[in-house]
Amino acid sequence: MLDKIIHFSIKNKIVIGLFTIALIIWGSYSLTQLPIDAVPDITNNQVQVITSSPSLAAGEIERLVTFPVEQTMATIPGIEEVRSFSRFGLSVVTIVFKDNINVY
Repeated sequence: MLDKIIHFSIKNKIVIGLFTIALIIWGSYSLTQLPIDAVPDITNNQVQVITSSPSLAAGEIERLVTFPVEQTMATIPGIEEVRSFSRFGLSVVTIVFKDNINVY
């Protein structure tokens, strides 16, 4: 089988040359059509709820702001994870959604 291909290639150099040129042109065209991104987006779908209350201490922020926001956000469908941290006057709650969920 391989001998037949080699003999055909030797006898028909023009046909093989045309096939090679056609493959190069087709490959070059396909390369220009590839949707390659320089830096692919590998982040997950997430939303951050940032709340500021300058007069509250970290414990009060946790009890009065962060915990109620976490409990409210936990009822949203399609959530993978809820993270939070509380500092003096600042509460940050991060809600991570599944990839197929529209965050809006």
